[in-house]
Amino acid sequence: MANRTFVVGVGMTKFEKPGSREWDYPDMAKEAVGKALEDAGVAYERVEQAYAGSAYGAMGQRALYEIGMTGIPVMTVSNACATGSSALFMARQAIRGGLADCVLAFGMEKMEKGSLGTGMGKSKVSIIDHHLNSMVAGRPWEMDKAPMPQMFGNAGREHMEKYGSTPDHYAWIGWKNHKHSAQNPYAQFQDEYSLDDVKNAKMIYDPLTKLQCSPTSDGAGAAIVASERFVDEHQLWDQAVEIAGHYIATDTPDSFADHSSIRVVGFGCSQRAARKAMDEAQIGIDDVDVIELHDCFSANELITYEALGMAEVGEGHKLVDDEATTYGGRWVVNPSGGLISKGHPLGATGLAQCAELTWQLRGQAGGRQVDNARVALQHNIGLGSACAVAVYKPAS
Repeated sequence: MANRTFVVGVGMTKFEKPGSREWDYPDMAKEAVGKALEDAGVAYERVEQAYAGSAYGAMGQRALYEIGMTGIPVMTVSNACATGSSALFMARQAIRGGLADCVLAFGMEKMEKGSLGTGMGKSKVSIIDHHLNSMVAGRPWEMDKAPMPQMFGNAGREHMEKYGSTPDHYAWIGWKNHKHSAQNPYAQFQDEYSLDDVKNAKMIYDPLTKLQCSPTSDGAGAAIVASERFVDEHQLWDQAVEIAGHYIATDTPDSFADHSSIRVVGFGCSQRAARKAMDEAQIGIDDVDVIELHDCFSANELITYEALGMAEVGEGHKLVDDEATTYGGRWVVNPSGGLISKGHPLGATGLAQCAELTWQLRGQAGGRQVDNARVALQHNIGLGSACAVAVYKPAS
């Protein structure tokens, strides 16, 4: 039987606009990991393994030199925008398999200003070549110089054509997440905007305006993951949060079978990962109270409502009409402000989501606290393609 796994400490830096602060990835890691260790009340010497997430290849070993040099195994993980959640997934595997009792997962990124490219680097093969080719096949769309907004914007257009959502639905999601972030001191943006502000902002790729798109960001996040035995020995039950289910799904042929932009940007991955994680946790989506969802663009948040089972396929915009995904609604989605407003340093995003949901289940989220939060769900997707979904519950 697999061992139960708990988050016992979390920490993160404030997410920053690239170039706004004189720091590098070891500084980010020192701050985020230091906070997580302090939160757990655990010395770094008790950590037996570490998994470091960086989509751009910053070395976890070097980052941890600022924390200590204890000779433990340190693995650097890269998995597109799902990098941070992948580091967490691997840390949990080590605990569940009985290979360690205390493991560190952290993620960090120092990014360049401007829109993300295709992720090619020096290779002639893009990590999203299948996705781009499928997107343009049979459609009158030329490849845009900024492929990510185009891909998710086209998914929004497809939803509008098929199911009747409108640009106003996507704008509301941007408005909601900016409003949520005003209560988050770690967020890159903490400004509230009117709905008209969001709708009238610079158009990035129709229907997505600038205030519906996640920015490039610098920052780091960390989590200390422990076994039940470790939690018991160190009397950490009052702060422990169980990772009750966690799954990472990748593409299958149906992602590209019918050239659907909705499927290309990860609908199937999200659906499969969510089902697996919720089945492991023995819950359904109606049991969930608070969700951190990968809103790299507002269109993806709406589409993911359907992938997670919060709405039937084609009816995600009805949740917007009912304001069902904010305070006072059925779920609170992205109380942190999400990627759109909190920021999106690729390797750190999944650990920041973990930190937010841990704080929510502990009742430590301050002005953004969700009332009576008992079950939390994390969704983190990276084209290339991978989707991680985790379910959290208070320790019992």
